[in-house]
Amino acid sequence: MTIATEQGTLRRGGVRPGERALAPDLARGIMLLCIVLSNTAFHLWAARRGPSGWQPVDGSWLDHAVQFTMITALDLRIYPLFAFLLGYGMMQLYLRQTAAGTDGRDAVKLLRRRSLWLIVIGLAHATALMAGDIIGFYGVLSLVLGLAFLRRGDRALTWWIWIGVALMALVTAGPVIAALLQGDLGTLGDADAEAGFKAFASDEENWLTAAGTRLETGLFITFAAAPLALVAGGYILFLLGFWAARRRILEEPHRHRTLLRNTAVIGIAAGWLGALPAALAHIGALRVPDDMQSESGALMALRDVTGNAAGLGYVAAVALFTHWWTTRGPRRGATAVTAVASVGKRSLSCYLAHSLLFAPVLAAWGLGLGAHLGSTTMALFAFAVWLVTVAGAYALERAGHRGPAEAVLRRLMYGPRADRG
Repeated sequence: MTIATEQGTLRRGGVRPGERALAPDLARGIMLLCIVLSNTAFHLWAARRGPSGWQPVDGSWLDHAVQFTMITALDLRIYPLFAFLLGYGMMQLYLRQTAAGTDGRDAVKLLRRRSLWLIVIGLAHATALMAGDIIGFYGVLSLVLGLAFLRRGDRALTWWIWIGVALMALVTAGPVIAALLQGDLGTLGDADAEAGFKAFASDEENWLTAAGTRLETGLFITFAAAPLALVAGGYILFLLGFWAARRRILEEPHRHRTLLRNTAVIGIAAGWLGALPAALAHIGALRVPDDMQSESGALMALRDVTGNAAGLGYVAAVALFTHWWTTRGPRRGATAVTAVASVGKRSLSCYLAHSLLFAPVLAAWGLGLGAHLGSTTMALFAFAVWLVTVAGAYALERAGHRGPAEAVLRRLMYGPRADRG
């Protein structure tokens, strides 16, 4: 089917149901659970904070166990997974279009339009409900990287991936190593780091005032943090997604089992070990100066830089599970796997739904429940919210409907004449 759009002539519309692979959708569904859990700290606006300004430091031993787990396995480990999957999906879309006969320039223009709408959606989401929105952030990254690399060859991708690794090491690890050698580690710290919930305005009782703070935070994340991430090498997960999609690694995991196994083991081990010192320091099991734990301190820098390895390890583990799942014959739990994958197919709708269920209940301008929850009860609440989106996505899957946000974005991308497959 030929579709005339403002971008040019497209030879086909969006992805059809029979073209979807299980691994990317399942990874997105699990990713959304991890994101909603990782974001819980920003809604605990009455909790006592430590030097990092991220996770609370008060609560019972069970709360401390949850905080330890969050820092080790989730904090800044899920967003790299999101970046990889977004890059993977972009290259999939580009390859489907060009395989159908669409000119490469027109396919890139289509993705550029998609990125611009993601920025608009992200800023609207940040202003209305969730200051820490990542849609606009990755909209900016996908806009720049799509224009620069979608049509480039594997050699260029490989070179720029290694350049990104070097930049990340220079920007993140370099100052830490220099400070260690100079015996002046305190220069990296800021023990007065502002609690993260302040940027979310979770403790603001007036919604309009909170919206202004959220917009300010959203603008910073989208138009300042995203370009800084590009300069600092934070684009490497996107390009790895491009590289992996060209090899159909998630669609055909059986052909890449060794690569996936090594990535899962090494990536998860590096990610967890890299965050372990920060987690131990947070619960008081490792005695270090406050400035080492702050948002710009050595332990947090180590946690951040190893988060990319963990993100890759997680997606590799999901791909290996998918291969095992699809080759083991009669399967129990098929409904659960289908339901989680249904969330992945509607990841934008479910991500926005999290905020609709979170903010009015937890924020001070809403019911204010965030002041009365601890890390454990907040995690349980987040899990319940995710289960609600699982039930909704599964119901839409059985009815053969897309998510509402996906339907709107698809129409904005392809126009009213897009095929409905």
